[in-house]
Amino acid sequence: MKKAVVIGASSGIGKALAEKLSAEGVVLGLAARREELLVKLRDDLPGLSYIKKIDAADSERANMLLKDLIREMGRVDTVFICSGVGYLETEMDWRKEKETIDVNIAGFVSCSNLFVDHFIQNGGGCLVGISSVAALRGNGAAVTYGASKAFVSNYLKGLRQKVKMFENADIVITEIQPGFVHTALAKGDQLFWAASPEKAAAQIVRAVRKKKTHAYITKRWRIIAWILKCLP
Repeated sequence: MKKAVVIGASSGIGKALAEKLSAEGVVLGLAARREELLVKLRDDLPGLSYIKKIDAADSERANMLLKDLIREMGRVDTVFICSGVGYLETEMDWRKEKETIDVNIAGFVSCSNLFVDHFIQNGGGCLVGISSVAALRGNGAAVTYGASKAFVSNYLKGLRQKVKMFENADIVITEIQPGFVHTALAKGDQLFWAASPEKAAAQIVRAVRKKKTHAYITKRWRIIAWILKCLP
């Protein structure tokens, strides 16, 4: 991994990934909605990085800005799509549901299309998509979030099959399913088996370097995933 883009780099797992990769000498493209946090992150990182303010909910404009970012960086070999939103749904609220769909589904697919096409044109690369253990079952407290992550998981599985058609391009599609990670998205002080963003980032990078197609973060969430899959 020499040049990587982190989408959703201003906080949480994305920020921790940027910090770890920069420390390892990876040239980074950092994209997120909050430009002031991106500027601070760029200034704090030890290595070279480029920033681009994007809103994944506005998928068409985000796509154009990400193309500009790729042109500035040159060939990119890895992209981490970490951007995501979610709400605890105590009432029916279409505004919040639409934002979740726009970012977690439309934005995710738009970014994936752009970078897979870039990898096809350049002979290979790795797309890393952040799904969630919440994708495994419906959740009445976060209906749209769980459904959006189920879409992400199934989309990545289908995309992995699709890229096999491009025999001249070595493309790896990696699905990451975190459990609880201490981020602004994960609400509550008593989170079960919650990991720090730094620990999550370290395990994600390890999985990518091993060219894994799937990883639970942290690893022990495999147990919970197995239980959830077995429940009626």
